[in-house]
Amino acid sequence: MLYFAFLIFTLFITSPLQASGLEGAHLGVLWALPFGGLLLSLALMPLLLNHIWHHHYGKIAFGWSLGVIVPLLILLGWGETLTLILEVIFHEYLPFIILVGALYIISGGILVDIRGQVSASANTFLLGIGTILAGWIGTTGASMLMIRPLLKLNKDRQNKTHLMIFLIFLVANIGGSLTPLGDPPLFLGFLQGVDFFWTLKFLAPETFFISAALLILFYIYDQKLLYQEGVLKTSGKLSFQIEGWSNFMALLGVIFFVLLSGIWDPQITLKFSGVELEFQNISRDLGLLILGLLSYFRTPHKIHHHNEFSWGPLQEIAKLFWGIFITVMPVIAILKAGQEGAFSPLIQMTENGGAPSSTVYFWLTGWLSAFLDNAPTYLVFLNMAGGDVSFLMTEGHLILEALSLGAVFMGAMSYIGNAPNFMVKSIAEENGIPMPTFFGYMKWSCGILLPLFLILTFFHF
Repeated sequence: MLYFAFLIFTLFITSPLQASGLEGAHLGVLWALPFGGLLLSLALMPLLLNHIWHHHYGKIAFGWSLGVIVPLLILLGWGETLTLILEVIFHEYLPFIILVGALYIISGGILVDIRGQVSASANTFLLGIGTILAGWIGTTGASMLMIRPLLKLNKDRQNKTHLMIFLIFLVANIGGSLTPLGDPPLFLGFLQGVDFFWTLKFLAPETFFISAALLILFYIYDQKLLYQEGVLKTSGKLSFQIEGWSNFMALLGVIFFVLLSGIWDPQITLKFSGVELEFQNISRDLGLLILGLLSYFRTPHKIHHHNEFSWGPLQEIAKLFWGIFITVMPVIAILKAGQEGAFSPLIQMTENGGAPSSTVYFWLTGWLSAFLDNAPTYLVFLNMAGGDVSFLMTEGHLILEALSLGAVFMGAMSYIGNAPNFMVKSIAEENGIPMPTFFGYMKWSCGILLPLFLILTFFHF
């Protein structure tokens, strides 16, 4: 009842001027309420109403999306609203789900059978390998590839939650800053003209510092827990047996299609219901779909069975991120309006004494990326910084570093900061590992990551 009252209230407080389109300068702060409501649902319902959330989270996410769709239908009419929604679907939602899905399916067809005695050094080694891989096969691919051997090696342990937390920190986020293939914001930067190896040159030192610090902290904490569990000594070497080698070729195919869409422009554009679709992006998405399907049907059943492959994590991502992509639409539009939008106080914070502040860019881009979609947030602040990529890669490199690192690193601050975060959480819970609630996870991230980010700010920005 309260929900529908909110919808009606939204209609009365919305300016008729907004009927000309989703112009951020004409949108009030109340347009951000559906997104805020979805965030609160993600944070509180698993804690307070877990049974309802577990069975109906898709309906709840869709319900919050109606908080944006219904007012748009009344204000703009069916045609323009449909175009806006289709733009989100074809330009953002479907490419996102297809890429995440392809990496999830392909990595699920690779069996890394690890044998040996559990130890803090072995776990640290696996996390380190995953962190390096994340920059080259994407945070989703690396997370799905490394989570299974990590789970198997530690299957008989009492304490496993911290393994998943640090997997999210390192493999699902931090490691993705090495190349544009690692995380969507950097890929968008690549499409805007940032050199492919710029990230490796300028972001590698900060990535190494944060990764090394986290791996050291993890080793100390894991060693302590192992001692408490009675594992006093560990000996022997780890051995690996890998099956599903053809899926490594499929991963290379994913890299090929993603890169192709960034460097190939045949100047062919198709239109569907008022939405322009570029041929290179259509080719990329179709290529990824084909690779995913081929991988799924060609992978032996025993590999899927051994990996405990299921569609549950991907379904959860698809349902929840539908709500996120739709409800974040007006929020991103308001941010894009800059000084003319309702969030102008936030925009004014990016300048310190009239000059752009790399520190503010790092923290503001980061905190917004922790709760919004980090890819469009990155683009918004890239344009706010002037949008001159050639300047930002050279004289203005600190600003570009700040918004790049903020968008990637702080995706680890919440479950919704990056898609692999939720996938790791879902797979962990399927394997009986108790994962913290939304706020419980943020206790971990704030307690461990924030001090490291403050040190990085002090010495670098």
